[in-house]
Amino acid sequence: MPELPEVQRAVNLIKRVGLGKRITRVETVEDALVFAGVTHSEFAQQLEDRKITNVHRYGKQFYIELDGKGKLPVLHFGMTGMLQVRGETPFLYKEGPSKKNHSDWPPRFMKFILHLAHEPNSNTQDSSITELAFTDPRRLGRIRLLSSPMTEPPISSLGFDPILSMPSLEDFSTMVLKRSCPIKALLLDQSFSAGVGNWVADEILYHARIHPEQRCNTLTTEQVQNLHHQTKHVCETAVAVDADDSKFPEDWLFKHRWGKGKKEKPSLKLPNGNLASIKWITVGGRTSAYVEELQKNTGRSLGRKRERKTKEEDEGESDLTPISDEEEAPRPKRSRK
Repeated sequence: MPELPEVQRAVNLIKRVGLGKRITRVETVEDALVFAGVTHSEFAQQLEDRKITNVHRYGKQFYIELDGKGKLPVLHFGMTGMLQVRGETPFLYKEGPSKKNHSDWPPRFMKFILHLAHEPNSNTQDSSITELAFTDPRRLGRIRLLSSPMTEPPISSLGFDPILSMPSLEDFSTMVLKRSCPIKALLLDQSFSAGVGNWVADEILYHARIHPEQRCNTLTTEQVQNLHHQTKHVCETAVAVDADDSKFPEDWLFKHRWGKGKKEKPSLKLPNGNLASIKWITVGGRTSAYVEELQKNTGRSLGRKRERKTKEEDEGESDLTPISDEEEAPRPKRSRK
């Protein structure tokens, strides 16, 4: 679920509680799946006694810049990863694990905890320790250590970031129209648009008035222009309110899309004041919400029978893996450094 806006919120959180502070201790748990290319103990050794100087995001990946020699932690939330500060109510995703008691510490499914302290010679007299935890119930997140995060995979293999590196309309048009896959599948492809996930893609397509199944190479000039504008606009709007969905505009699909299989009817209204008909289909391996009256498939339809997958659809990202909520990892033994 964490997409570009939620990841930016995590970056903002680290900056708020950790910028300029030193990592005095690192607690980790062994998890050879989430810790990628590094052991949990090596991760702790690399971070200990280094100061946080900055935090950066690209797409759904983010990394912490540290002083001194050594590699930098590069983090990816996957489907259910999140950050939690001890003593603060955590930010919970709209779709995620059950909303259990999050006051316990260390939090369940913790992978590491950073102990952060002000420098002894800093202006503040605050000697308290801030504890920042990375948790991941479904273990689809990844924790890496890299020397140059922006020039190494996974970030170096990503496409444009809608906020940091949005291409020109001309380049964007070329990139879209040369594809034959459904537009929703293309938006989900991280080698095309880094950071766009399921709800962001649906929001973009809703405002651009494009059906999620429409083939890329059938889009009109106007549709491509709308798509280009909304890809950047939706991400910027969500980031501007720190991914707080209660502050999203009332006419956003996000505010009304969660009623699938429920008795209550969505309250989203059409421009003429009538209630919108929100429908759900599967595109690019994900459940896609769209408004029937406003998003017409003006290109070649996929029809009822599933057509052969295109290369773009096959090259999905790891967080599309369907895993049930019951497949949660057992609580491993903690390690202290």
